Amino acid sequence: MNTQPQEYVELAELNTLRVAAIARYYLEVRDAEELSEALAWAERQELRTLILGGGSNLVFYGDFDGLVVRMAMRGRRWEQASGQDATLVLGAGENWHEAVLYAAGAGYRGIENLALIPGTAGAAPVQNIGAYGVELRDTLVSVTALDRETGKVITLEREDCEFAYRDSLFKRTPGRYVIIEIRLRLSRSKPLQLGYRDLEEYLAGTSPSELTVTDVATAVMAIRRRKLPDPEMIPNAGSFFKNPVVPSADYENLLARYPDMVGYAQSSSVKLAAAWLIDQCGWKGFRNENVGVHNRQALVLINHSGGTGRDILELAAKIRASVQDKFGVELEMEPGIVS
Repeated sequence: MNTQPQEYVELAELNTLRVAAIARYYLEVRDAEELSEALAWAERQELRTLILGGGSNLVFYGDFDGLVVRMAMRGRRWEQASGQDATLVLGAGENWHEAVLYAAGAGYRGIENLALIPGTAGAAPVQNIGAYGVELRDTLVSVTALDRETGKVITLEREDCEFAYRDSLFKRTPGRYVIIEIRLRLSRSKPLQLGYRDLEEYLAGTSPSELTVTDVATAVMAIRRRKLPDPEMIPNAGSFFKNPVVPSADYENLLARYPDMVGYAQSSSVKLAAAWLIDQCGWKGFRNENVGVHNRQALVLINHSGGTGRDILELAAKIRASVQDKFGVELEMEPGIVS
């Protein structure tokens, strides 16, 4: 390799929970060639590898005795501009929120509801990030990735990515694909997505025809800031649990017992509000000496005083157990666990 990995690198500043962990080896890569070389080096050394983006969706349970590869592939450009539509190409290392503002500033619609979501463009397809009625799959055209099984750089179309709620091919086959860049099809004339309740309430009294795409992004940012802590100020990994989806019959049974239960109807199921479930179990605002639950958003676990990954996961386990006991509903964690 042209660049040798650093040894024994502290990762606390490279994950938004600010959990202390040491990488045995650490290397930043800026293009596909450097990525391939880094992975080949790790294979020769018989080392495990961890691909790291913005560090906003993982919990370090301990040190990582392998090679941490940080994706530093930057770049954003427009392709296939025709009429009111254009494709935005983003390098995997691009800051997601900055990319949203870049698109909004150019007048292109489609991802403005995803403003202020932490992380990188390359990590966005893994979780199929979503917020305020919009998911990444709504605009994604394709993903360019390194297939580690074949060693080839390939293009995966949207259908190939097998997107589902907070899920994708990349999440179900961890380690196989390393995303290099993504393509999003955006439009200057696409209707703004304003149907989500919080967004409707915030923009009440304003005609949709009077709104720009930047107005919507600004509204989303204001709503998120009102509810969610800034990871730079209070270490957190964003929403720690997925909203559970239950059969409609189960929801009706729960609703009979808990008339205030929040749910969003789907075809034959109902998506429950995990924050409401956690709040009803008394966790909102909870703190022990190291970690806790945010006092304005029960979905967010915080690391307020130098907690470890073990501290975070023990709290998460207690929350999951209490929701299971009270409602018979199992919560699934969003962040991945690195041990």
